[in-house]
Amino acid sequence: MGDDTQNDSELAEETELGSEMAGHSAEMSSILGDAYRGELDRETTWRSRLDQTTTWGVTVVAAILTFAFSSADNPHYIILVGILAVSLFLLIEARRYRDYDVYRSRVRLFQQNLLADALDPSEGLEHEDWRSKLSQDYRRPTLKVSTWEATANRLRRIYLPLLIVLLVAWLFRITAFAPNESLLTTASIAVVPGPLVIAVIALYYIAMIAIVLWPRSREAKGEFREGDPQEWKESN
Repeated sequence: MGDDTQNDSELAEETELGSEMAGHSAEMSSILGDAYRGELDRETTWRSRLDQTTTWGVTVVAAILTFAFSSADNPHYIILVGILAVSLFLLIEARRYRDYDVYRSRVRLFQQNLLADALDPSEGLEHEDWRSKLSQDYRRPTLKVSTWEATANRLRRIYLPLLIVLLVAWLFRITAFAPNESLLTTASIAVVPGPLVIAVIALYYIAMIAIVLWPRSREAKGEFREGDPQEWKESN
């Protein structure tokens, strides 16, 4: 009974402390400034992790293409192994992007509603309840974007071009190095017939393009405004 009373007393003091700080603009400004710097640091850290995964993917692609074209005796399916490796990096980066977007969304709340309003109050707040949104996110942190959206984002920005490079390299490898044989013959892998290999690869790339083009409402915050910058300036 005594422990419960003590816990209730400590909780009341902590609640009162938060209320007192919220009532003093100088203290609140200091707290928000520290919070913004902390969230910006976390965003930068996760941004670097995304860059690391991209670097791994580009390095693997370069190494595999160098090996595949260094000798006619090297198997063509090493490029298909590269496609699998890039796909693995895509899944890793999509997961990291979801974590990165948590901190980016908080930074954007600060920028849109605190910094932008301080610089030009005439525009008003982007979100009237931005402090409440940020408070709820601190109390119950949640991922903001789905796995599908994160995958589509990383495909569109980085990985679809890498996959297309690998596809073109593979097609060139199985045709240029065996000009007297048909595509269906040179595409075979051991006992797996060429038509089946080509069909699987075609379905895979169709699925990747579908993920990129599939219409969906964007949940990620902080995307740059699309269109010509000059047109945007003229409209404002």
